[in-house]
Amino acid sequence: MLGDLSRSSRVVEADMVKCFLIHTLCPVTALTLGETRILYSRVFGPEDLQSVASADERRLLEKEKLALIARQVWTACSLWREALGRPPTEVVQGEETVALQEAESGVLRLPAGEPFPGESCVLWLGVHALGFTMVCQPHENLLLAESTLRSLASHCLENLRLLGPGSEVLLKSDRIEALLHHLLPHGQLLFLNHRFAQSLDKELAACIAK
Repeated sequence: MLGDLSRSSRVVEADMVKCFLIHTLCPVTALTLGETRILYSRVFGPEDLQSVASADERRLLEKEKLALIARQVWTACSLWREALGRPPTEVVQGEETVALQEAESGVLRLPAGEPFPGESCVLWLGVHALGFTMVCQPHENLLLAESTLRSLASHCLENLRLLGPGSEVLLKSDRIEALLHHLLPHGQLLFLNHRFAQSLDKELAACIAK
């Protein structure tokens, strides 16, 4: 079982990742900013909307925050693709590893209040029409955060076959939750030595394939 991996083999960072998103990415000529769609989201850490009385209002404000982040990543990725002169490409299932290797990536700094109370650091990967985004605290270990984001994206692409219609992502949210539970538990970044990283990868693949 995945939970049987020795905790002594892993060092857990005390700092929290704020959220993880999977959302749509398309060229500037294909979509307007308002058409960016969040396909999956998970927010970690303490609630910062307690002053909002209604639960519905809190959900709406959280949705708006996440949409703001997705739009910022959408813009950054679109501009990056235009600068490189990369034309839109057809989605081909079975070539997930190549797609991830060729993915655009970047880091954004968000000032306090846009949208979280404190300053934030956004890491993103653009794989065809899918964006994988992680929001961290500004003092996080960015190399570790990027490694975790790429690992999450790799498992999502290779094991869940997400390079397809967006609705498929929504249907597989429970499996994405399982990935997060083991690779980003409670929003904490994990150090894994090589042997246990390989073991975790194999067991995750077997678990997700069921």
